[in-house]
Amino acid sequence: MRISVLGAGNWGTTLSIICANNRNEVLLWEYDKENYKVIKKYKENKKYLPGIKLPGSITVTSNIAEIAQYSDIILFVVPSKHFRETAELAKAFIKKNSIIASAAKGLEHKTHKRMSEILYEYFPNNKIVSLSGPTIANEIAHKKPAAIVSASKDTRASETVQKILSNEYFRVYRNDDIIGVELGGAIKNVIVLAAGIIDGMGLGDNSKAALITRGLAEITRLGIKMGARRETFSGLSGLGDLFVTSTSKYSRNRHVGEKLGEGMRLKDILSSMFMVAEGVETASAALELSKSLNVNMPITEAVNRILFNESDIKLVISELMNRSLKDEIS
Repeated sequence: MRISVLGAGNWGTTLSIICANNRNEVLLWEYDKENYKVIKKYKENKKYLPGIKLPGSITVTSNIAEIAQYSDIILFVVPSKHFRETAELAKAFIKKNSIIASAAKGLEHKTHKRMSEILYEYFPNNKIVSLSGPTIANEIAHKKPAAIVSASKDTRASETVQKILSNEYFRVYRNDDIIGVELGGAIKNVIVLAAGIIDGMGLGDNSKAALITRGLAEITRLGIKMGARRETFSGLSGLGDLFVTSTSKYSRNRHVGEKLGEGMRLKDILSSMFMVAEGVETASAALELSKSLNVNMPITEAVNRILFNESDIKLVISELMNRSLKDEIS
């Protein structure tokens, strides 16, 4: 098939390589003109995925109009804050019979929309798929085994994406709960910031295990309220993704949290990074969404206080631990 990948970060580049290794023709679009020149010259994304050569069946471009010629499947792999802008740029060049898949994990800041909802706005006649799961790009680029979920309301569309991505080191499962799959991938990044804070403060494994478990509980509460299925959050796009990003040394969101726990200020941490930590953008949207739906999300609220109010972390943790006692399942 002919596949366009919009976004040449580490995950977009890795997905391009997977598609190419599976005998597809791939167009990789890079918005950053300077990075595009480097990738084109060296056949390697030295900025985001150094040391991994691109297969010959990948064509790199900075001209989004070229996706019209590679439009069997379009993969959107851009940060959530640039997602709508990219959809706007691409809408004139995507055919109505193309399958469009989002591999971004986040909520739009002002509207609180999931990425598939934005895609449906711009491409109401296309079949929409969401990809999510535990995906540390560097490991997958080195062909270490991994598994993710292809979610869609349209079974054939999710099956098609499943087949074009699956191989001996990358396994794709199907799920028709696109709400749950997207929410798990998006809001887990907020919990991962808290997991990083625990690491930065040296609070230990018990604290982190409790945080991950209770974080998953509040993600699940919100998801069910929005129409997702409970069991989705026990799967790859829920527990799987939350676990790996809370523990991996490659996790950008865990890194931000760790530096906060060590005493750095948020603006200094972000200014030292060239990759996007989606949890920072998603935190306030997740909190506003929870309040609008009357869903209790104490960890998400605590993370927001630390990020945006510069609240004392030790005090925030103390207040979390001293809340009124309750049943675990409530």
